[in-house]
Amino acid sequence: MTIRPILVIPDEKLRQQTELVTAFDAELQTLIEDMFETMYAAPGIGLAAPQIGVMKRLCVVDVSKRDDEEVPMALINPQITWSSEETSLYEEGCLSIPDYYEEVERPAKIRVSYQDRAGKAQEIEADGVLATCIQHEIDHLDGVLFIDHISKLKRDMVWKKYVKLLKRDGPQTYTPKPKMPPADDGDGVENLGEL
Repeated sequence: MTIRPILVIPDEKLRQQTELVTAFDAELQTLIEDMFETMYAAPGIGLAAPQIGVMKRLCVVDVSKRDDEEVPMALINPQITWSSEETSLYEEGCLSIPDYYEEVERPAKIRVSYQDRAGKAQEIEADGVLATCIQHEIDHLDGVLFIDHISKLKRDMVWKKYVKLLKRDGPQTYTPKPKMPPADDGDGVENLGEL
């Protein structure tokens, strides 16, 4: 498994549509393993293929808590088939927009159809953090960022900051370090983390 570099806005790949996955081969399995390794190292709770420069309709998620057993899910060619009228508000972050968090309102419950690692059709109903995480990652597959769900003023401020960094330092990527045991800061506060 390899930890892959993560693209940072305003990289144009983060605004592109992805292609359907059609080959469920060894190359795909390696990509999925690399994505999990990268996500855990970041650390994040979700990662979409475009965030590592792969324009395939694939994302990985794991919203398990720090000390719980990992519950990795790979969603291949995911589609939201139903969403509730009820909404929820979570503070979201993004591995492709480091160190920026903002509250985002999304449907509280969703139903998603997808293919598993073997190409078999699956369906899941999700709520809470899992629903938010899956919606965030599927947005990435459609070239949408979580900042597209906040006010134009805030979005423009964030975008300009990263455009300025691009002009100053060139294209931005970073490679997460291997996973280390989490430090307990003792504040008892939990946010969604970066997706």
